Amino acid sequence: MKLFCSYLRARLGALALFLAFWAIFILMAKLGGMAEDNIRYAAALCALIGAAVMVFDGARFRRRHLLLQELAARTMLAEDNLPESANLLERDYEALVRALQQERAELVSAQDQKLRDMDAYYTLWAHQIKTPIAAMRLLLQQRDDPADQPLAQELFSIEQYVEMALQYQRLGSSSSDFVIRRCALDDIVRQALRRYAPLFIRKKLALRYEPCTARVLTDEKWLLFVVEQVLSNALKYTNTGSITIREAPGPALVVEDTGIGIAPEDLPRVFDCGFTGYNGRADKKATGLGLYLCRRVCRKLSHTIGISSEPGRGTAVTIGLASVERVQE
Repeated sequence: MKLFCSYLRARLGALALFLAFWAIFILMAKLGGMAEDNIRYAAALCALIGAAVMVFDGARFRRRHLLLQELAARTMLAEDNLPESANLLERDYEALVRALQQERAELVSAQDQKLRDMDAYYTLWAHQIKTPIAAMRLLLQQRDDPADQPLAQELFSIEQYVEMALQYQRLGSSSSDFVIRRCALDDIVRQALRRYAPLFIRKKLALRYEPCTARVLTDEKWLLFVVEQVLSNALKYTNTGSITIREAPGPALVVEDTGIGIAPEDLPRVFDCGFTGYNGRADKKATGLGLYLCRRVCRKLSHTIGISSEPGRGTAVTIGLASVERVQE
């Protein structure tokens, strides 16, 4: 009914003109003395022809309407699929649509190129900055001065942020270097523990870990990134007590700490991009990207990640691992 009303509004002028000619014909026929039966017959024939033309034109109107709706629903408009123009005015509209489409394509192309250039720049920067970081770490190791430990810790934080920026760029790329194979979960966890061992020692935190027995169908590098981010958060917000890493049924890897915990109102948003929450605002150093990247990586690997916490009692992060097999003992 809505389409029919739209059609009548679009053809209102032609319909009014037809009715006017029809009325004039009947009036002139009566004034000319034509028999009533002949007038009715001629009027009915005109009405039948008009109705036939209206049905044909209405069907054509409907087809054009549906085609335009389909094109409008698409992200990109294919110019060749536009319905054929029926008159000069429609050809003018078609020319306008083609001009707008061309302008849109040029804008999209320019934006894509800008994004590629920016991606290449930040990727190059992240790689180049690693050189002076490595040089500074080597200089600190050569000095072997306990007073340099705070500098070493800050340098380690810089490395973390650079690695996070690099992984962020890689995740946004359409050609992320995922290599899916079966990996020993224990090897991945031990790599993360070796990297963060100095922090455990410096903060005097106990580590409770039992070797994992699962082999995981995953990308070792990206899963290691997730484990390191979760372990980094646990170390950052735990000042006393211990950190427990264990394998759980499901299977899953669970990282539990006895830290400050997360406020209940912040818990639903901890995986949002840029969200730091109460703890992050108090820390002044949180980026709000760590857990966000972890969730993106887990989704790409068909893994899951969840978090539970109680303020003042600690936090538990569970990484669900799909498709595993037990290590042969």
